[in-house]
Amino acid sequence: MSLHIPPALTHRRFRLLWIGVLISVAGSRMQFAAILWHINQLSSQPIALGMIGLSRVIPVIIFSLVGGAIADVFDRRKILFVTQIVLISTAGMLAWLTWSDQIQLWHIYILTVIEAIASAFDLPARQALTPNLLPAKDLPNAFSLQSIAFTIGAIFGPALGGLFIGYFGQTSVYLINAISYLGIVIALGMIGPVAQEHSVRKGAAPVSWEAIKEGIQFILSRPIILSSMLLDFFATFFAAANALMPIFAKDILGVGEIGYGWLLAAESVGSAFMAVILSQVQELRHQGKILLGAVISFGIWTIIFGISRWYWVTFVALALMGASDTVSMVIRNTIRQLRTPDYIRGRMVSVTQIFFMGGPQLGELEAGLVAQFFGAPIAVITGGIGTILIVFGIAKKWPQLVTYDGSEDLPPQT
Repeated sequence: MSLHIPPALTHRRFRLLWIGVLISVAGSRMQFAAILWHINQLSSQPIALGMIGLSRVIPVIIFSLVGGAIADVFDRRKILFVTQIVLISTAGMLAWLTWSDQIQLWHIYILTVIEAIASAFDLPARQALTPNLLPAKDLPNAFSLQSIAFTIGAIFGPALGGLFIGYFGQTSVYLINAISYLGIVIALGMIGPVAQEHSVRKGAAPVSWEAIKEGIQFILSRPIILSSMLLDFFATFFAAANALMPIFAKDILGVGEIGYGWLLAAESVGSAFMAVILSQVQELRHQGKILLGAVISFGIWTIIFGISRWYWVTFVALALMGASDTVSMVIRNTIRQLRTPDYIRGRMVSVTQIFFMGGPQLGELEAGLVAQFFGAPIAVITGGIGTILIVFGIAKKWPQLVTYDGSEDLPPQT
């Protein structure tokens, strides 16, 4: 199989956003690694790590639906400018509090809440903007490339995060993250205005409960989208364990900051490898079966991760979890975006955001609670078992997901 330039990267505006996201994700993942390590230094209780998930999920639940409605009404590019300013500010505040030796757990949780609020508006706008930057035929390739950007950033971010934590301290990581958000700001400036359809009818309020309800009803009326959302939510709820990584690194595997950073990067190593493979695939058929198989694989490798007491076995298990999740993520994103008209795409993303962000964040809280009483390995192993069981439940409830092959007619673009 000969390599070629992915079709989506031939479009300048998408290419600019892709580069900006790559830089930003690296900084964000550095900060995430630093925050978990920081929390574990301030408190040895597993529930303290689990609380970071609660801090991130509450804003997602409260603000995602509003964020999606706003993304369908207002200029998505301008929304992204605002969210990046907020994210720069939160990272800067973490750096200052840490440098001045005033940082406490509640500071981290509050700033995480503010960051999550910004993300609740950022993600619907950014995902809904993507289809406006390139032709529909290149959209599956674009989502594969976005997965590559995320996973490459998520490899170098935690790896460098562990290195910088070990040699320069947490403050340096928070500062680097603040600077990294400028990648998206610069990209947005170079992209220029982007045309989009708007959902506001004459005389209607820009953002209303009716508009939000329309997005919810759209999801509920599309079994393929709904079933893929629920699969994502429950799989990530049961198998989320990144918040416990400092415990695995220090107490179970006996490694320091650098080894910890690479453990957090391991899933992304597998994701990047798989995303490159998928970017070379011209057409992916039997998507339903592949999706379900990928989630089962994710659950199996999660169990192995929980059982392992050897660093490299753990690293490989995490990498294969990442590879499995990337297959699932690309198919889910393609299903959702291609089967959603542009005028409601922001609200569709906002509803799904509650599921695909809420699942892992609530899962981190659940993992922290289970680990508090039964230990971190049990929390991970039972999560992997739960993931596998949920696949069979979803397949039984929505058999059309099993037979979905990606060739079904797309919805009309109204």
